[in-house]
Amino acid sequence: MSLDVSIIGAGLSRFGRQPGVTGRQLAVQAIHAALADAGIAWPDVQVAFGGSDGAGLADTLVAELGLTGIPFTNVKNGCATGGSALVGAVNAVRSGAAEIALAVGFDKHPRGAFDPRPEDWGLPTGYGEAGLMVTTQFFAVKIARYLREHGIDESALAKVAAKAYRNGSLNPNAWRQEPMSEEQITGAAMVNDPLTQYMFCSPGEGGAAIVVASPAAAKRLGARAVKLLAVAPRTRAFGSFEVFSPSIQGDGIPPSVSTDASRAAFEQAGVGPDDIDVAQLQDTESGAEIMHLAECGFCEHGEQEKWIAAGETEISGRLPVNTDGGCIANGEPIGASGLRQVHEIVTQLRGEAGDRQVPGSPRLGFTHVYGAPGISACTVLGV
Repeated sequence: MSLDVSIIGAGLSRFGRQPGVTGRQLAVQAIHAALADAGIAWPDVQVAFGGSDGAGLADTLVAELGLTGIPFTNVKNGCATGGSALVGAVNAVRSGAAEIALAVGFDKHPRGAFDPRPEDWGLPTGYGEAGLMVTTQFFAVKIARYLREHGIDESALAKVAAKAYRNGSLNPNAWRQEPMSEEQITGAAMVNDPLTQYMFCSPGEGGAAIVVASPAAAKRLGARAVKLLAVAPRTRAFGSFEVFSPSIQGDGIPPSVSTDASRAAFEQAGVGPDDIDVAQLQDTESGAEIMHLAECGFCEHGEQEKWIAAGETEISGRLPVNTDGGCIANGEPIGASGLRQVHEIVTQLRGEAGDRQVPGSPRLGFTHVYGAPGISACTVLGV
């Protein structure tokens, strides 16, 4: 049995507010785009995995796609929903259960911040009454502590967000397509100090789909295959300070679920962070991108300010990060974000990203998602 799996199709809907279009319709748009990219039709798909946080059940999409009778498993795993669906599709191919499998993620969130209920996360009601379920507050507390501990100036937060909007302006599928200056971002309404309104992503709308195949199927189809070298989801370890954590527990430096997932992905792929040519890092807010640069092994903690100031994470830099604008420019439809990241890396490795194309024919890409209550999923892709 071969463990090799290739991505042969990648598809997106547009991201952002789309009145009159349901989350299910966005998912179907993404699936049709992925099938067309792979040069196949829905009856060629032998197994599927997918999910959303609040826009419906993925398995019921067969009503629009076609009643072919295939196994279709629903996945709901927070911000790692898309990555977890991809794990299911990859394992189906690796096990020999299917030659062609599909992963889809989608969502359509209303305006305003997410409003999770403590009871759904195994937490007491009083946790919400104390304001500890407010994710903007958590991210602000975490990045404020991080900047202080590692001597990083707050100005880096606006620089990261400005890069996101610049990259989003080059992406026809992005929600936010207008560049924004560092001054506009810094001067915007404060949400939770030190993070202003335009340093955050917004709950949004969108769908993304990926088709994976065995080497034999990819060859038979003559696909423009991108190798999926690793996919690794992880949950938090004791002592980590993650979304909804009340405090840091244990002694020493808190562990990071992002570090655990990225290390596992690099080990699977047989490469290291220095080998990566283009990366997608979770940027729920601009501070997250700063932290994840180090947590995923691309630089040392505290080096990020120099990297950002030198343009190292720009499209033309040493490690282009979030070339499609990331969550800040695309919004955060929870189910779709992880697969949107994979779609962008596939596009970059194929050399088809247009105005946002990374120069020099990138050969290896990396994706990373992170979410509540401390879950991460990473991939390594190559050509």
